[in-house]
Amino acid sequence: MEFDQTQTRMYSIICSHDGIKARDIAARIGADKTQINRMLYNAPFIHELCYRDKDYLWHGLIRQTFPHTGLADFCGYYASVERFREQDGEEWLEELKAGCRGIGRNLNDTRGLIHSFRDSREVMLGLFEDMDELDTSSWEICFELRIRRARHIRIYADVLVITENKVFSLEFKMKDVIDPDEELQAVKYARYLDVIFGPGYEVIPALVLTRAEDLYTWSELPGSTAQIPVCSGDMLFNLFDEYIGFLN
Repeated sequence: MEFDQTQTRMYSIICSHDGIKARDIAARIGADKTQINRMLYNAPFIHELCYRDKDYLWHGLIRQTFPHTGLADFCGYYASVERFREQDGEEWLEELKAGCRGIGRNLNDTRGLIHSFRDSREVMLGLFEDMDELDTSSWEICFELRIRRARHIRIYADVLVITENKVFSLEFKMKDVIDPDEELQAVKYARYLDVIFGPGYEVIPALVLTRAEDLYTWSELPGSTAQIPVCSGDMLFNLFDEYIGFLN
């Protein structure tokens, strides 16, 4: 799907307001209202992730605010980091499973899905323990993000950690070797997340190998000079330190 700059700006304006009319969107964009109206009904992100109410005000299903109102509707589990850290493991798992069913996430456990859920939880708890001196309580954490709207919008993520201005999109694999296809999987939806969270956020995709140890590297993507961070669960804090800088 192509990303039109004007449509992306329109989407961000809608999702940054608690209701806005087409004429006000046009004024902010500096475009003709007729052109704006046409894009309001045809631009994929607006058509599928926004709506117009009876007062002709446009709203985003996921707000570009902190915290991100509406995001929970597309996640198996959504909470503040503070709540996540305090929650009992079995309670967390049951909430995640119920949320997955709510968003249509297949819970077929033939490949150890539930074990992978527990595995990712332990890694994330370890991460926040490593960052204990940093106030992460108000950060948001999402497990099993699934945005599937009609035929245009498809966004998946194992875990999102959302700070005040960064989104860490973490692809978890219970492996100890780097697979180029899984690197591509980790970055696949980053540009979509850029649109969802808007210009105030930097989206950082990473591959987390939970069976590896003492691993933190940048790996070149297949067929590209671009790189992606790859780390073991016990070294995930290095990724956050690189972008946030909490270690002395």
